Amino acid sequence: MEASFLVDMTKCIGCRGCQIACKQWNGNKTDKTKMGPKFTNPVKLNAKTYTNIDFFESVNGDKLTYDFARNGCFHCKKPACVSACPVSALVKTKEGSVIYRAERCIGCRYCMLGCPFNIPKFEWGTVFPKIQKCTFCHDRLLENKIPACAKTCPSGTIHFADGIENNLKEARRRLSENPGKYFNHIYGEKEVGGTSVLLLSSVPLDQIGYQKVGDAVIPDLTWKYIGGIPAVIGMVLAAGIGSWVITRRNKNMDKEDNS
Repeated sequence: MEASFLVDMTKCIGCRGCQIACKQWNGNKTDKTKMGPKFTNPVKLNAKTYTNIDFFESVNGDKLTYDFARNGCFHCKKPACVSACPVSALVKTKEGSVIYRAERCIGCRYCMLGCPFNIPKFEWGTVFPKIQKCTFCHDRLLENKIPACAKTCPSGTIHFADGIENNLKEARRRLSENPGKYFNHIYGEKEVGGTSVLLLSSVPLDQIGYQKVGDAVIPDLTWKYIGGIPAVIGMVLAAGIGSWVITRRNKNMDKEDNS
């Protein structure tokens, strides 16, 4: 099974069922929070919240409307977090999920810097901190069960499929059959080389918090620079050794002059 989500935000009712199911399945506790200017709660993803529903309020004439956005890991085809990790603590599995292996982690947090969607979170308040993120319910996938959030969603917002191509076909069908209902873009089809989570919305995706990340595969970009690091280190070491030799020679010359 290769997991893929098609998240159709036109169907979302803002119930947060996916958010609660995610916490329950992963055994994550809740923190005391305060309601902000929006109904989004918690406001951002954190080490105990792998997915949340973001509320976007708008007024059209005398009508108050809400648009919703589901935030969580996109499980990229070629994940930047996996590429950035120097010890393979993050892995892209054949089931489609990006999982974290805590026993390998050295706490460098490069995955947090590498992710274009700002997904991996660090346990800042613990003695032995780990990285936390959505695993696509990898344990459920191994038992041929769908992720808890998709299982719980009462409105059909999260459409689960075995294989990204199946969800791309479904997304294209919905766009062609309902041209006035959707903003004509499948988010995740090309972004960062493609993701296992695809999004449809009635409004441009950047209006409901989804970043414009471009289509380039991020690991391909980063490794162009990472590949040059050994040469840079070599030059720095050579310069350091040269400076040390010159300094030492000057000190010896000063001793000879004073003797």
